[in-house]
Amino acid sequence: MTALLEITDLWAGYGRQQVLQGINLHVDEGEVAVILGANGAGKTTTMRAISGMIERRGSVLFQGTAIGAASPDHIVHAGIAQVPQGRGTFTDLTVEDNLRAGAFVRKNTNDSIDTDIRQWFEVFPRLAERRLQKAGSLSGGEQQMLAIARALMSKPTLLLCDEPSLGLAPIITQELFDVLGRLNAQDGLSILIVEQNANLALRIAHQVFVLETGTITASGTPSEIAQNDTVRKAYLGF
Repeated sequence: MTALLEITDLWAGYGRQQVLQGINLHVDEGEVAVILGANGAGKTTTMRAISGMIERRGSVLFQGTAIGAASPDHIVHAGIAQVPQGRGTFTDLTVEDNLRAGAFVRKNTNDSIDTDIRQWFEVFPRLAERRLQKAGSLSGGEQQMLAIARALMSKPTLLLCDEPSLGLAPIITQELFDVLGRLNAQDGLSILIVEQNANLALRIAHQVFVLETGTITASGTPSEIAQNDTVRKAYLGF
């Protein structure tokens, strides 16, 4: 398969603190890649480095073009959208206005944007019911749905999801992962997910990377990772 995102020897951190220590990973076209790791492993730092939100060095190629020195807005325009940890919705805007904000990089007509808003209301019916409510009044699960739909309004080629299950009830988490799985299987959307809920994430993954203290310590298909005794005991609970 062709690599959509290819990261080589990526170092990143905050000031003098280096969090990522030369990691290598890739996301192929049309696949779901998952980064597993405990708190403090560097998962969110990886997402921020890809999105250009922090200082980084190393090679980051997206569709064969170097974006390692690109700004966040350039990266969004290139086709990468991120659902940040903690949702990051515009709490004072309505649900519908949040979705319109997600389409800011597009040059489509309002009719096209309205069509996509209706599409995501069909995928997430609870958002349709709350379309005129301010995002800050939504439940945590509803805000996560909104954050995913808003990111998808930019029509990305690659969707980055940072801990989508964080703080959510199991039934809501399952619903969100079902949606992500369908977006990949039916629409061919490439997705990179960082997650602690390994059992759920591995159900929709094509490849898995294990990140520990800023270093990739294991990688492979979900079945290969499930057979790794160290990874299995640490993340799969058996």
